[in-house]
Amino acid sequence: MDLAKRSMYGPALRADELERLLGPEVPLLPLIHEAGQVREATFGNRVRVQILNNAQNARCPEDCGYCSQSAVSKAPLRPYAWKSRDELLAGAREAHAAGAYRYCIVASGRGPNERRIDELAETVREITREVPVKICVSVGLLDAEQARTLRDAGVDRLNHNLNTSERHTPEIVSTHTYADRIATLRAAQSVGLQACSGLIVGMGESDRDIVDVALELHNLEVPSIPVNFLIPIEGNALQADGTLTPERALRVLCMFRLANPKAEVRAAGGREGHLRSLEALALYPANSIFVEGYLTTRGRGAGATYRMIRDAGFVVERADGSIASWEELEVVDDYRVDGSLQILKPAVTAS
Repeated sequence: MDLAKRSMYGPALRADELERLLGPEVPLLPLIHEAGQVREATFGNRVRVQILNNAQNARCPEDCGYCSQSAVSKAPLRPYAWKSRDELLAGAREAHAAGAYRYCIVASGRGPNERRIDELAETVREITREVPVKICVSVGLLDAEQARTLRDAGVDRLNHNLNTSERHTPEIVSTHTYADRIATLRAAQSVGLQACSGLIVGMGESDRDIVDVALELHNLEVPSIPVNFLIPIEGNALQADGTLTPERALRVLCMFRLANPKAEVRAAGGREGHLRSLEALALYPANSIFVEGYLTTRGRGAGATYRMIRDAGFVVERADGSIASWEELEVVDDYRVDGSLQILKPAVTAS
C-alpha cells in the first residue's frame, strides 16, 4: 500500500479510493498501519484530551433526529437554562485538573442572541485569565460578528458539525439546511476563528456520504474533526442502523485521517460502545479523544482512558504543549509486575 505517502505527499486519494477503504477489500490492520504513519508524522505519539460542558440542556427548537435535546425527542431529559459563569469557570478548572487540552462549552438551541454571545464572551475572558486550557464553543448557527466577539474573548475554535453529507441532511433534520451549517463554518473562518467540524456515523448514510463529508472538510481546511458514532438514545427519532461494528468504526477513522492528514481527528461520541474491545486501536488514526462523557450520555472516565492511552504507548499533551506525567494524571497500576492481582487492604492503625 502507498496510502500514507499519497495522503501526505500526493496525489490526493480520490473519492472512489477513499470509499474503497470502508469496505472489506482493504485489510484492516494494514489500513490502521497506513493511517498511523500519517498521524505520527504530524502529531507523534501525543493525544489531546477534550472535556465537554453541557452549558444548556434540552429546550432546542430544532428537529435533529439523532439528538436527545431536540424538540422531537422523547428522551427523558431534565431541561435547564444556561449555567452561571461560576459554574462554567469551575468546569474549566476541573477540566484542566483532569488533564484536558481543550475545554468545550456546548449549548443546545438554534443559535444564541446577542445578549447570550456577550455573556459567553465575558465567561471565556474570565476562564482564559485563570485556567491554562484552550477553549472551543458550540452554540449553533452564528454569523461573522458573533464569531468575532467570541474570537476576541479568547475562543480559538468554533465547533459546528456537518453531521452528514448534503445529500443525506434532509433525512435527519428539516429545521435547518446543510448550507446553513457551511455558512456558520465560513463565518468563523472569515474572522480568523478556527473551525471544528465532523460527522455522526450510523444514521443510514451510504459510504459515499461519509467520504463526501471527509472531502468537504478537507476542502474547507478544517483543522479539527470529531468523528462521532450514533448513540441510540431511547426516545430519539434515529436509532442504530445496524452498520456500526468495531471494524467499521476503525475504517471510518482511518479514512478521515488519510483524507485529512494534518487535521486533529477525534474519536468522539459513541466510541466506547461501538469500538468496544478494539477502542485502543482508535488512537492510531485519531490523535484526540473525549473523556468524562458527552452532552447527555456517559462516556469513559479520565482514569480508565489515560490507562488505555499509556498502555498503547501514547502520551497526553497539555494545552501549553508539555506532556502530562502519569503521576499527575493519577494513572496507577492495579496489577503487580508479575501479572498477579494486587490486593489493596486498608492501612492498619496502631491502637
